[in-house]
Formats: sequence, C-alpha cells, structure tokens
Amino acid sequence: MDARIAISTIILSLAGQGTVAAGEATGCVATGDLDPIYCDRNGDLVADLPDDQERWRDPPTLVWAYAPIEDPAVYAELFKPFTEHLATCLNRQIVYYPVESSAAEVKAMRSGRLHFAGFSTGSTIAAVNEAGAIPFAAKAVARKMRGYSLVALVRADSPYQHLSDLKGRRVAHATPMSNSGNLAPRALFPEQGLVPEIDYNPIMSGGHDRSILGVLNGDYDMAAVASDVLERMQERDLIERSQLRILYESQPFPTSSFAYAHDLEPQLAEDLKACFFDFAFPEQLQAEFNGDTNFVPIDFKTDWAVVRAVIERVGAMIE
Repeated sequence: MDARIAISTIILSLAGQGTVAAGEATGCVATGDLDPIYCDRNGDLVADLPDDQERWRDPPTLVWAYAPIEDPAVYAELFKPFTEHLATCLNRQIVYYPVESSAAEVKAMRSGRLHFAGFSTGSTIAAVNEAGAIPFAAKAVARKMRGYSLVALVRADSPYQHLSDLKGRRVAHATPMSNSGNLAPRALFPEQGLVPEIDYNPIMSGGHDRSILGVLNGDYDMAAVASDVLERMQERDLIERSQLRILYESQPFPTSSFAYAHDLEPQLAEDLKACFFDFAFPEQLQAEFNGDTNFVPIDFKTDWAVVRAVIERVGAMIE
C-alpha cells in the first residue's frame, strides 16, 4: 500500500465519518467527527448516553486497560493498588486487561469488552470518535495536568545537528495512532526542513521504548518519541541519558486520558469518576509517572484541541 494512502486511512479513522452521517444515522443533530453509530446533541464532541435505558450497562465486573505505550506487562502490577482501590470504592470486581496495541484497545471499547481505559494522546481521539469513549481524567501533580513533548532523538555521538540533516536517513516513528510518535512529526517536522514520506520513509518501530533503544543500538539514526517515555526509561535505568541527544522538542501536548464507555449507567459513571479523583498515587506509581500524584478532571473539547489540530494539519498535507 502506498504510504500516503496508508496515512490517509489513519487520519480518516481518527477523524471519524463526519457530522452529517452521524446525524442521519441516529436521528439527531450531531457535531464533531463521531462514527455514525453515536450522537452528539450538545456539541461537546463526545458521544451522548443512549436514549434507550435498556442499552445502559451496569455490570458487576468492570474491565479496564491502559495505553500500551510500552510493554503492557509493566502496567498490570504497577496499577494493582489502583485496581484494588476501585474494587473497594465501587464494590465491584475490577479486572485489568493488558492490550497489545492502541488499535486493539480502541476496538475493545467499541465492542463493549472494555468499560473504561487509559488511552494515549493520539488514540484518545480515535477512542472518542470510533468507540464512544468519554475522556474524564488525566494524571496530574496536584491540579496541574501532566504534559509531554515530541522529541527527536539521536545518539550523542552522531554528526546530526538539525532535523534537516536526517534527509535520506533511517528515522523511527512509533505506531500509526501515536501523537508524538507519528502524527505530530508529520505535522511539525516539515517546518524544520524535514518532510516525512519525502525526505525519509518513517519506520514503525512498534513503540516509543523500541524507538529509543533502536537509536541507542544503531538501528535508527533518529527517532520521534514522547518525552515522558524517555524520562521513565532513564529513571528505570534502562538507558544512559548521556548517550542520547535531543535535536528538536515541540510545545507540550496533553498526556494520556482516562475514559469510560458512553453507555455506562449514569450513576456508575459518576461513581467511577469520584473514585478516580479520590485516589492518591502511592510512591511507586508516583515514581513511575514522573512525580504525578493524582487524577484531575479534563474536557475533551478544550484539552485535546491542540491534538485535533495536529491531525487536521496532517490530513490537509496529504490531500
């Protein structure tokens, strides 16, 4: 498949099917880019609760997942105190379900297998539009939501000083849905003199951690990754930071979101949010997530506007 066609497919998936189709399919006046199976009457860009109460879900067991930004097995044990907190707070069984990719996570929520989940920045938009996810929380330090940047990494001993020096070289992107690992580089690198698909052919590494290790091992000349993943790998002593150099760093983006399925029974959704905001990160979780201490409320329409703008820019560039 031609690379530009492949990226077009990703953009369409992230952007949804358009407002007219959504309104026609559900009999409502909808806004945003939701899939036609959802409706958005109030213009908040997320799916409405179904009108038919028979479609509301209130199960005794809730299944959740966290964005597979790195090895999914890392998070099962890391989030165990949080899963136990939710079980006690909600008086329900809570099951953590490791997913292998962002695409699989979105599909799992769309199919009803996930009741809530943590999505990476880019896949949050796909989850909203394609799976009816309702983002409501993000990691934070006190009241300040966590942010991160796109960084372009090279080995410290490499000759590259500017992004434009990477023309014709081996450059790693992470995964198709990743904001900092794929979409943002396509939107932002051209203004730095490096155009993906023209000046180089992006190599999908399969993850930010793999991209970083690939640069260190000489598999890639440069990699586009999330700054917070770089920081976590350094704190775990998985990399020696002095062996890497940052050529470029973007303005901050919002961090991963936590979202529930749009068809959860309303009181259950409210209780879930209250339990999230009542949770104080234990020391191990704080250490893993760069000092984050708690969750704070988010608004998808406002907080993810910069990410939607990146996707729109990439879409305009390939038309």
